[in-house]
Amino acid sequence: MISNYLFKIKSHIHFIEKIIEEDIKNGFPIKKIRFRFPPEPNGYLHIGHVKAICLNFELSKKYKSPINLRFDDTNPIGENKKFIDSIKKDILFLGFHWDNESYASDYFSKLYEWAIKLIQKNKAYVDDQSKNIIQFQRKNPFEIGIKSHYRNRSIDENLFLFEKMKNGFFEEESCVLRAKINMSSSNMNMRDPIMYRILRRKHHKTGYQWCIYPTYDWTHGLCDYIEQISHSLCSLEFENRRPLYDWYLSQIYNQNKKDKIKPKQIEFSRLNLSHTITSKRKIQYLIEKKVIQSWDDPRILTISGLRKKGYTSIALKNFIHKIGITKRNNIIDISFLEFCIREHLNKITPRVMVVLHPIKLIIDNYLLNHTEWVEAENNPEDSNFGNRKIPFSKYVYIEENDFLEKDEKNFFRLSIGKEVRLKNAYIIKANSVIKNYEGKIKEIHCTYDSHSKSGQKNKIREKGRVKSTLHWVSVKHSFPIEINLYNSLFLNRNPNIDDFHKHINPKSKNKIIGYAEPSLKKAKKGDHFQFQRIGYFYVDSKIINKKDQIIFNKTVSIKNKWNETKR
Repeated sequence: MISNYLFKIKSHIHFIEKIIEEDIKNGFPIKKIRFRFPPEPNGYLHIGHVKAICLNFELSKKYKSPINLRFDDTNPIGENKKFIDSIKKDILFLGFHWDNESYASDYFSKLYEWAIKLIQKNKAYVDDQSKNIIQFQRKNPFEIGIKSHYRNRSIDENLFLFEKMKNGFFEEESCVLRAKINMSSSNMNMRDPIMYRILRRKHHKTGYQWCIYPTYDWTHGLCDYIEQISHSLCSLEFENRRPLYDWYLSQIYNQNKKDKIKPKQIEFSRLNLSHTITSKRKIQYLIEKKVIQSWDDPRILTISGLRKKGYTSIALKNFIHKIGITKRNNIIDISFLEFCIREHLNKITPRVMVVLHPIKLIIDNYLLNHTEWVEAENNPEDSNFGNRKIPFSKYVYIEENDFLEKDEKNFFRLSIGKEVRLKNAYIIKANSVIKNYEGKIKEIHCTYDSHSKSGQKNKIREKGRVKSTLHWVSVKHSFPIEINLYNSLFLNRNPNIDDFHKHINPKSKNKIIGYAEPSLKKAKKGDHFQFQRIGYFYVDSKIINKKDQIIFNKTVSIKNKWNETKR
């Protein structure tokens, strides 16, 4: 009896769920639903992979079906165990767990056997032509391709040559195995695609056992078949390859075996973000040219880079859920991703005061050696965070850009003769400045209103409220912290072009020393904080062999640049 589970298609589910539920409605057994996530281990996962991961793993959870983490390791050039380890770490960071771990290389022997079957059916042949000639003969979708003169080799000769390829008798690029399909097809993928090429390279898993390696197209669908993946979900650029996916499966799939299913490929739009690149080749170029430090540099949107910048798994998954699963390609403005992390961090981070570019402020009428501990909320969004005490004294630092000697229109911060409030403390009035020999302001002298302490009710002040509140730290109680300020790596909104390197932002990273309130001395690696009025920051490391040396990475600014029209 067929279960009626999820027969009713709900309007809010995405199109892939509708396809799956329609399959169930038409009799596909729910217990045979299987998914997989198949990354190639030649680089770190990026923000685009988060979409594919969430889609596959959440569908697996919804249908209570197994999911495989299958590494597409068919190209020993560039593939590395360190990338495998990073991929696993990133998936676990996102909160997902796989049921089975597999590798395309696990099936090399089976794939070789099936290639022989295609040769025996006269549907594959060894071609001795060079890569350039093969490419030339394929022509374009509007021209009929030129058939290779090796296309009519006998089955016995092809079997003999293919075995010699496997046994290492030929050099790289001397010959390939091609499927014999249709050189007149308007779909270029069907014009006798390459199935095997010679690569005399060490494989991370099989070593030098093989010197011929299957291509992605030959491998992918057949691995899905071996693992009995019911719904093979790919990004939209694989849509034109689906006929080849199905053709390869049709050569192997045995319809007489009723217990075996034929996988179905479904495509969805890939995730494209503004002001960034996700191409592994381009990221590798940036690393080699020392534009970025590594694959986990916070200026690129690898999952590791985002994690190092302070992005949370919840924010990344919320972002994916909000943009949805569609078949329409578009570019999402990166400010929407920033909106999602800001939205989450606002709820979970304690507030602290840190001055990035300090200028000294002296309160002339405050007692010289007096320290007052003022009370501040740790997070006004959640009373469970409680309060903390902050030291206040005669000498404090404020931000340099919070002061102008001569007031200007629409400048609401501190200037001579003007009042502002020091957050959680008192209202002050700037009276004069002292400059150094270069004419730069060295210190600001001001007075404070002792009756204006935060939390105190004052009828006089109710009539004349100040327009601005500034953050600050006590000079003698603060301590230095190292801060990495990050900006967009690219000045161009869409840098995914050939000359992408010409659009690199020379000011994408700025390392400074800021001064923090003493409560931050307890910060641990992995902690998140809101630096009030500045942004959200993440503890990248804490060096315990040096006194209080803590390194913070900026996650995102306080200000939200995203609006609905940008989506």
